[in-house]
Amino acid sequence: MTRLERLFGEQGQSPWLDNLKRGYITSGDLTRLINEGIRGITSNPTIFQKAIAGQAEYDDQFRSLMEHHESVDDAYWDLVIDDVTHALDLLRPLYEESAGGDGFVSIEVSPTLANDTEGTMASARQLDDRITQPNLLVKIPATAAGIPAIRQMIAEGRSINITLIFSIERHAEVIEAYLSGLEDCDGDLSRIHSVASFFVSRVDTEVDRRLQKIGTDDALALRGKAAIAQAKLAYELFTSKFRGERWDALCDQGARVQRPLWASTSTKNPAYPDTLYIDNLIGPDTVNTMPDATIDAFERRGTLACTINRDLDQAHQVMDDLARVGVDMADVSRVLEDEGVASFTKSFDELMGSLHDKATELLQSS
Repeated sequence: MTRLERLFGEQGQSPWLDNLKRGYITSGDLTRLINEGIRGITSNPTIFQKAIAGQAEYDDQFRSLMEHHESVDDAYWDLVIDDVTHALDLLRPLYEESAGGDGFVSIEVSPTLANDTEGTMASARQLDDRITQPNLLVKIPATAAGIPAIRQMIAEGRSINITLIFSIERHAEVIEAYLSGLEDCDGDLSRIHSVASFFVSRVDTEVDRRLQKIGTDDALALRGKAAIAQAKLAYELFTSKFRGERWDALCDQGARVQRPLWASTSTKNPAYPDTLYIDNLIGPDTVNTMPDATIDAFERRGTLACTINRDLDQAHQVMDDLARVGVDMADVSRVLEDEGVASFTKSFDELMGSLHDKATELLQSS
């Protein structure tokens, strides 16, 4: 068995691929990764920007769409949905085999809608209705405007991946939106799936920058500790919310837990081990979505042990120590959320700009 297979089989954590491009599908690489233990796929505007803008394999389809007088915006969604649909087909057997436990592919609403509740809901409905596969997850950002959209989509029986979670407080809001949405839903709760994508490495990047600026020995000693500590506390919150009378009532109706998904798990600081955010966040009922290089690193030397519950007292102490030395984690989360939305929007805008340029070139040459 591969380490990826053992990660799920022995520890109950689902390894997903944080990447999607047409070449993976046409080359058979995605099939190979699934056979080696990958159990789902996440994507985002930055991933698609890299896949579509710089590669010629989309040109023929894009040219055909332009010749049929599609708008560039509509053509973008056609390209993305085509990739997602093929990935969904490849993962559908795993979805069926696991009784809806895994086999998911995520597609994100436009990042330009991050602060638009109504627009987010309209886009999520459109994507869900257009693709109509049970293993689809529509991604909605956990912004203030996204929270009511998440609740409404769950109430409508739609499966949602909530992205860009950077704090325990926002994670609590996401869980509440999920539970309330389930309570409002009059359909089959067993058909609703959700993951809460809690971002990890970016937290250390921002906190380490602030600790370096503070510069005291106490502050510098905390570098590289914030992200894992906060994720462990997010898992502690998850385990507390998905038990008790309220959850039992939903569970009796077939509801499934909203698994924490560890996102942004490649290390940004080369001084840190490349499997840092995999090895220390392993536990049941969780997902870790990894880019290609991190998957390769984990397969070579990753940990295979339950670590998410280790040293919880120390995790609480790290958060207390960060506050003591002057790191405002609420401000850290606000900054990271704003940066995350801005980064995805920038990638989306750049891709749309390059597609407009490509449309002109392709039509002039035809």
